[in-house]
Amino acid sequence: MRKKTTVAPYYCHPAEPKQAKTRPDAFCLTLAPTPIYTKSIGEAMKIGIISDTHDNLPTITAATGRFTQCGVEVILHAGDFVAPFALRRLLQGRLPVYAIFGNCDGERVGLAKLLPDLADGPRRIELGGKKICLVHDIKRLPHKEFEAADIVVCGHTHEPKVEREEGRLVVNPGEAAGWLTGRCTVAILDTDAMAADIETI
Repeated sequence: MRKKTTVAPYYCHPAEPKQAKTRPDAFCLTLAPTPIYTKSIGEAMKIGIISDTHDNLPTITAATGRFTQCGVEVILHAGDFVAPFALRRLLQGRLPVYAIFGNCDGERVGLAKLLPDLADGPRRIELGGKKICLVHDIKRLPHKEFEAADIVVCGHTHEPKVEREEGRLVVNPGEAAGWLTGRCTVAILDTDAMAADIETI
């Protein structure tokens, strides 16, 4: 049984929206393969984590705005976009997106047309010098995959969580949609500090 140490998440109240910075047009919004990140893979970075967006377009827009405000460089989505238009809205944030399918992603063909490397988890990514495992339901994650990661990012439960298990940082950003709990949350991960904050959007 994994030893868990709960790290109390820090909740931020929504701030006044700031104007998004102008970015080069790095995506085609109808076909957006995950771009190759140009920053050195070993450099620390801030990563935006989102999950269970469930077609809530206003909160997806709020999330990408918050990520821009916080200096996020990459977005990880832990599944359950549901429909392609939800993913399209996330891509409009002009940040690289790495994602996996969730159990409610019924329109997989349409989603994969927008993000061709979208697939079932677990997905292994190395960013900011850390080995990250992206999975929708952590209960389905093989233990060998858990052991191979520095950070595990998950979703599915709709409950935000930041804790340490067996020396690994486990981050569940909660639900961005807010349909189930009434709380719309995301997480900001700092790979240098090996810490994540939960933010309300």
